[in-house]
Amino acid sequence: MKQHYSSHTLENFCKALLMAVEVPEDEALIVSSILVDTSLDGVDTHGVSRLPIYLSRILNGRINPKPSIRKNLYDAVASVDGDNGLGQLVAYRSMALAIELAKEYGLGFVTVKNSNHFGAASTYCKMATQERMIGQAYTNSPCGIPPWGGKSPYFGTNPISYGFPNGDQSIVIDMSSSTVARGNIILAAKEGRSIPEGWAINKDGNPTTDAKAALQGAVLPVGGAKGYALALAVEVMSGIISGSAYGTHVGWLYDDYLEPVNIGHSFFALNISRLMPFEDYAQRMTDMIGEIKDVPRADGVDVIRIPGERRQSIAEERKKNGIPINEGLLQELNELAAKFDLSILE
Repeated sequence: MKQHYSSHTLENFCKALLMAVEVPEDEALIVSSILVDTSLDGVDTHGVSRLPIYLSRILNGRINPKPSIRKNLYDAVASVDGDNGLGQLVAYRSMALAIELAKEYGLGFVTVKNSNHFGAASTYCKMATQERMIGQAYTNSPCGIPPWGGKSPYFGTNPISYGFPNGDQSIVIDMSSSTVARGNIILAAKEGRSIPEGWAINKDGNPTTDAKAALQGAVLPVGGAKGYALALAVEVMSGIISGSAYGTHVGWLYDDYLEPVNIGHSFFALNISRLMPFEDYAQRMTDMIGEIKDVPRADGVDVIRIPGERRQSIAEERKKNGIPINEGLLQELNELAAKFDLSILE
């Protein structure tokens, strides 16, 4: 059973919970809007469902609710120290900096250390597309997938995202280096569901459809050796060059340790107008998409979709009918609200 809520209702609710654990109001607004926007896109594993663990880790001191985010500038390149703040806040500030640099230099590249889980990487690429720029986002994550040929996890699921402006429907590519984002397995374990074959192995290195066993084992890299190579590349781009933790040194918010997880990110913004008039770019994109859509379809295929198109259709539907919140998450959120004497979600 699921209840549906408007974006406005959920944003206010999430913001109130964040403020209750001493996140400043303006920063609580940034984080809550990102969480809700992610759920609006249908990426439920990385949206509002993550709020309880963030709140828990703020309360036990593992995440800093009032970080002093520091930056060092080197022309078009910058490094950011997130001071163990909420990942969405640190990432938002960092991509905003990359965009600012791209306006001045034509491109901006920002590395980040001392951050936390930042949700969906696509969020930050969308920020760039709204400024008529191409965006890229990388992040490492707690070890979850093995190197090709191994049976123990070393790399995180290490997602990479691209955003390409295209009028009202930007092209957004968001993919993990694993067959599936670890959040999907976490959600399946919470809900007591099995997972498809080919997603993961257990702690002994054997294939499993048991979500809990998968969390004790490893998620498989997408495309075999190619996914392993992609995970390594993202680890360098987000973990190594930022100075953050990498590989098995990255912490996991869901364990009982109190040390900061020290996740690393990097963000890239490219100002298209420095390469060609934006109108020329937009026309070329329109022509390419039209040609892709006109490719003869395989049997049983109704439409050829452009990356990000499905999320946009989900967002339109949820704007009309509300964002679904399952019964378990709703109970968890309302228990937190009651704990802080806040209004619950009816």
